[in-house]
Amino acid sequence: MFGLSKLFSSKSVQKQPILTALAGYRSAAFAVGIDEKFINGIEPQNDNSLLLNLTLPFAALSEMPQVAEFVSHKLKQTVVINAKVELPDACKFKSIKHIILIASGKGGVGKSTTAVNLAGALSAEGGKVGILDADIYGPSIPMLLGLTGAPTTQDDKQLQPFDANGIKAQSIGFLVPSDDATVWRGPMASGAVNQLLNETAWGELDYLIVDMPPGTGDIQLTMSQKVPASGTVIVTTPQDLALADAQKGIAMFNKVNVPVLGLIENMSHFLCSHCGEPNHVFGKDGAIKLAQRHGVPVLSKIPLAIDIREYSEQGKLIAMDNQATVSKTYADAARLIASTLYYQQPHHDSVEIVITDD
Repeated sequence: MFGLSKLFSSKSVQKQPILTALAGYRSAAFAVGIDEKFINGIEPQNDNSLLLNLTLPFAALSEMPQVAEFVSHKLKQTVVINAKVELPDACKFKSIKHIILIASGKGGVGKSTTAVNLAGALSAEGGKVGILDADIYGPSIPMLLGLTGAPTTQDDKQLQPFDANGIKAQSIGFLVPSDDATVWRGPMASGAVNQLLNETAWGELDYLIVDMPPGTGDIQLTMSQKVPASGTVIVTTPQDLALADAQKGIAMFNKVNVPVLGLIENMSHFLCSHCGEPNHVFGKDGAIKLAQRHGVPVLSKIPLAIDIREYSEQGKLIAMDNQATVSKTYADAARLIASTLYYQQPHHDSVEIVITDD
C-alpha cells in the first residue's frame, strides 16, 4: 500500500486529526469507522475547507453527507467529501462480484417489490446493479420496472438485458406472453432460470439481485447449490403465518450454506394519515423475534405505504426518488447489505517490508 503522505497535497495539512475523525465515525454500515485505505487524497481549498476524495469498497454514497458533517464537527472546519464506489472483491460468477438472493417462505409478502427497490437503492448508492427474475411462475419484474418487449441478442448466443434507470434486468416475463401461464415441472423451471442467468450478457456488475420464487422448492435448491450466491435476504411480514414460512426459508439456506444477510419486515406498519401514529395491522416486532432466534439482523422495516403501490404500478422505483420518505428505508437496507457483504469477505492489506542498516 502506498504511503499515507502521498494522499495529501503539498499544502500543509494536519493528517492525523483527519484520520482520527474518519476512524471515529460510526453507523450501521460503517460499524468500524472509515478506514484510511478508503482515502484517495485530501486537498485543502482556498476557502480553508478540506476536500476528501474517498473510494468506498461497497455501495454507500448517500451516507457521505453525514460523514462530512461528522468530520467537519470534529475538525471544526468545513469538510466536503467526493466519493466513488469500487468493489475490491473478486468476481464470483462471470463478471459479477456478488449475487444476492431475495427470498420469502410464502407469496404475497411483497418480495418482488422489495427486490426491485433494493436493486434501485444499491444503484443509487453507487453500485453497478442487475436484477434477475427467477420467479418463473409469476414474473413481476417487467411490470415493476415498466419494461415491455422481447430481449435481443448481438451474437445469437447471449441475450441482452433490458435497462431500467441503469439497472440491467432479465426475466422469463420478457419471453412468454404476459397473459399466459408457465406450466412447467420443477426441473424445467430450474433449467430455465439457469439458462437466463448463464445466457444473459450481464457485463460487469457489483451486485446481481435475484428475485426468487416463494417457498423452498427446486428452483431455490438449484440456485443455492449451483450459483455462488454471496448471501440471501428473507422478506416477511409481521404476522405469525408469514414468519413460520420465513423460518423454513432460513432453515433451507442454512442447510445449503448460503449466508442469511438478514430479514426485511415488509408492511411492518401503517402510518395513519390523520394522526401520523403507526398502526401495526399485521402484528408487531415479529421479524425482530425471528431474527433474534436465528442470530441475524433486521435490515429494515418497510411501512405499508400507498406511495410504494402507486410507484410500482407506474413502473417506477420509489427507492430512487430521494423526495419520497420511504426511500430512506430501502437505502438503509441496501447500505447494510453492501457493508455486510464487504466485511464478511477476507481483505488483506499488502505488507511493505523495509530493510535498513539499523
